[in-house]
Amino acid sequence: MKFNTRSPYSVRFLCALLLALSTPVLLKSQDNPKPLINSTLEGTILDAKTREPLIGVSIQLKGTTHSSYTDSKGRFQFITGQKFPYNIIVSYIGYEKREITANGSPIEVLLKEDIKTLNEVVVVGYGTQSKRSVIGAVSTIKTSEIANQPSASFDQQIQGRAAGVQVGSNTGVPGDGLFFRIRGTTSINASSDPLYIIDGVFINNQSLQKITTQGQANNPLADINPADIESISILKDAEATAIYGARAANGVVLITTKRGTYNSRPKISLNTYQGASWAPELWDLLTGPEHATIINETWTNDGKPFATRPFRPVSEGGRGLPEEQQTYDRLNDVFRTGRLQNYDLSVSGGNDKTRYYIGGGYASQDATLKTNDYSRASFKINLDQTINSFLKVGTSNTLARSQRANARVGDGPQGGILQAGLHTPTYLPKFNADGTYAKWAGFDNLDVLIDNTDMQSVSSRYMGNIYGEAEIAKGLKLRSSWSLDYNNYDEFEYWNSLTNRGSANKGLAASSISQNLIWSSEQTLTYRNTFNENHTIGVLLGNSIQGNTARQTFAQGTNFPSDDLKQIASAATTTSSSNLAENKLSSFFSRIDYNYAGKYFLEASLRADGSSRFGADKKWGYFPSAGLSWRVKEESFLLNSQTISDLKIRASIGLTGNQNGIDNYAALGLWQGGYNYLDNPGSIPVQLANANLGWESTRQTNLGIDLGLFKDRLGIEFNVYHKYTEDLLLNDPLAPSTGFSSITKNTGEISNKGIELSINSTNIAAEHFKWQTNLNLGRNVNKIEKLPTPIDASYNTIRMIEGYPLYSFFVYKQLYVDPQTGDAVYEDLNQDGQLTVADKQVIGNASPKLFGGLNNAFSFKGIDLSVFFNFSYGNKIYNNNRFFLESGGTRDDRRAINKNQLNRWQKPGDITDVPRLTTQGTNYTLSPSSRFVEDGSFLRLSIVNLGYTLPKDLSRKVKASTIRVYVTGTNLALWTKYSGPDPEINVTSNPLVQGYDLGTPPVPRTVQLGLNVTL
Repeated sequence: MKFNTRSPYSVRFLCALLLALSTPVLLKSQDNPKPLINSTLEGTILDAKTREPLIGVSIQLKGTTHSSYTDSKGRFQFITGQKFPYNIIVSYIGYEKREITANGSPIEVLLKEDIKTLNEVVVVGYGTQSKRSVIGAVSTIKTSEIANQPSASFDQQIQGRAAGVQVGSNTGVPGDGLFFRIRGTTSINASSDPLYIIDGVFINNQSLQKITTQGQANNPLADINPADIESISILKDAEATAIYGARAANGVVLITTKRGTYNSRPKISLNTYQGASWAPELWDLLTGPEHATIINETWTNDGKPFATRPFRPVSEGGRGLPEEQQTYDRLNDVFRTGRLQNYDLSVSGGNDKTRYYIGGGYASQDATLKTNDYSRASFKINLDQTINSFLKVGTSNTLARSQRANARVGDGPQGGILQAGLHTPTYLPKFNADGTYAKWAGFDNLDVLIDNTDMQSVSSRYMGNIYGEAEIAKGLKLRSSWSLDYNNYDEFEYWNSLTNRGSANKGLAASSISQNLIWSSEQTLTYRNTFNENHTIGVLLGNSIQGNTARQTFAQGTNFPSDDLKQIASAATTTSSSNLAENKLSSFFSRIDYNYAGKYFLEASLRADGSSRFGADKKWGYFPSAGLSWRVKEESFLLNSQTISDLKIRASIGLTGNQNGIDNYAALGLWQGGYNYLDNPGSIPVQLANANLGWESTRQTNLGIDLGLFKDRLGIEFNVYHKYTEDLLLNDPLAPSTGFSSITKNTGEISNKGIELSINSTNIAAEHFKWQTNLNLGRNVNKIEKLPTPIDASYNTIRMIEGYPLYSFFVYKQLYVDPQTGDAVYEDLNQDGQLTVADKQVIGNASPKLFGGLNNAFSFKGIDLSVFFNFSYGNKIYNNNRFFLESGGTRDDRRAINKNQLNRWQKPGDITDVPRLTTQGTNYTLSPSSRFVEDGSFLRLSIVNLGYTLPKDLSRKVKASTIRVYVTGTNLALWTKYSGPDPEINVTSNPLVQGYDLGTPPVPRTVQLGLNVTL
């Protein structure tokens, strides 16, 4: 867990955590239990730079355990039985330790920030470790860097912040699902998402949405208010993740929420912002006259008579001349300027035995695509109570309610609001001659959709836990906790008689209520002690049980008497269904770590997991890991180096498992009812049993180096890793004669190899000016090592093939356009003289060759500025929008046409990759074509944040500790060769499909003005 020690709040949080386990305030000297002399020392301890009081600072009598702590105003009173003068030690996390001689007079102590000790505490599995002792590959993210980013979910804010962590937005709609991968994709049919844990609560990140929005899915992590998060740790290698065993093959995201501070007065914090969002530059479509010209040219190129071309004078039976055609702009009708607003209010504090944090928030975002809105109200309360010297209890609780107004985006014309705006030809009017709504090319009328789309959902969620911790002996602690994640997801849609879906069904309504409950109970026993000064050992033993219950009820109604009666009870025809599914997991785990003199570190863990999802003899999986590190800096030959301030070499190996993403009853033979005959109930077999179905497992090795230079002004972290996944959980096809389409079994292997580089530097650290830079780079090479049968994704373009990476585009390769004929020339791969399916080949894939982020932070007196870029290089995108919009006239009034069609071949000698316009041959009918596989590399100016903190004397006049105003802009610039508005999109949340662009709104640009106030 990293902390920004320039912020007194995070320092107080960490200090309070340490104080909770230390001695009470104003302890009497244990060296002199009955002092004969009452020597009282009073004083104040301040930050040397800001002169702000420091709370919870330790003052200790040198050579004894006698200590005291500062109060909420930085004051302390030290009572001892020792005569003046004597020496005291003043220490505080993030500041240089000082030794001071006390002579009885009140003192003022100024503590300087200690750069070397910044961010030394890291959250790991079941505890924390100092950064110097961490063996695994762990990335920590400062919440101060992402706090004011207007994202519906915290996982989107992580994008570009951690090496080896790839985050992509599927759409530009707030609250929609994301693509999140840690060190690549490890599975095909099972989930490749990481495990999310918030304050010890295992969180569901799988969408409960059942009513389709054309492949997209809402993100359940958007229920969590990012303002409540204190720190984020991303565990990447097996040494760091193996303690979570069966759920950790794809990495672990540990989130710690904010807590109060012991011995602190109440602190009230307010953060609010107002802003606006708008769409970037959109698709460039042909005007009405240009569209007509293209269609006429296609007509004549097909050898049809010029006199019968479609766009000719009306008097001759045509649609009018090209120059007479109007242009109807639908894109600017479907997009808008959206409003952003956010309000977060919290109060925190504590006394010597209790600390608390209470926070409430409300956020609202209008998507730039009309009819899409998102809002969230949340309430958070964390409480820790020290009962006595050996017992502590606490609880973490989050309540959230997220509301969405949805719309259909992605594939499919029925009800697709973006499709109706983008793909309807621009020369066709919006209204018929009689004033009624015009519908073209199978799409709904756009105005009808804007005014009548009715798709609503409400997510009500509780996440919380309660724990007890007892120190049963010196260094030996027992902790027991219960946690719960409950989500009720309520959806409703109604399509009235003005829409295509509604008119075909005389009104159509659907309702779905999904409930998901994850409960868990964990018991851990930890021991840590140091022997003979140089030997430190830690032991962890634990047990965990977890259950997951999912219920879903769905109902649909058609044939309504009136559009005013929308409830399903009013429908003449109704259908309904319901289902219940459960799974359970039982686990035992252990970890032992040892270090000698802070130089040599060794750690090993073993976890056993038993899952109800697998066959009778395959339920249990065993997942070991081991790692070691050498802190070279502590060796005598580097100890006094003025250049190298830190050097550590790390190595680890381990095994993790995966069961997520498959059906709860994948190993069982299943029957299903509802197949009735002549009013008699009936059932049929729907799934074959597989008693040998077992764990998907990933073996990972990691080598790493941590290097600090020039008193840690420059920090470098480098990792190289190799992940190999075996026994993939796949839906293996079966012969039709079996009566079943597939069976879930263990078959196939995938590898991921990569490197990660993080560089943190303090470029300038003057008295009033500071400049810091953070750069992270990641490269992952994915390969399907073994796969019995190629797997086609949903869109007949992406194929999983042995020997190639996941998300490979399997297409016909266009070599060139013949300058003499204008016809597209494709590669005859098998050289049989004809173009068939056998000539399709892999042309690139959707995974980047390199990705990362760059942040520069500047501060000058009260002014702060941060500029963050993120990038992706080497990834490909299949632009299916362009496939439809650049169809060479084959579709005419069924699709709009884009500007790139104007670059078509027209006469001998033309050099272009856009073939001659024709509906004949293979110029525009052979699909999918490599012509639409584009470079998806990009560099995005992701965030610019400029703030000003008022001087302390001005803040105090309004009884405030800190007042900061700021302005933030996101996605302000994008550099890419991709011809669409945004390369960072995907048509669906289907994990088998990536880099496929069709009917998906781009990521918006935003600007907001905000205010932070702390009382």
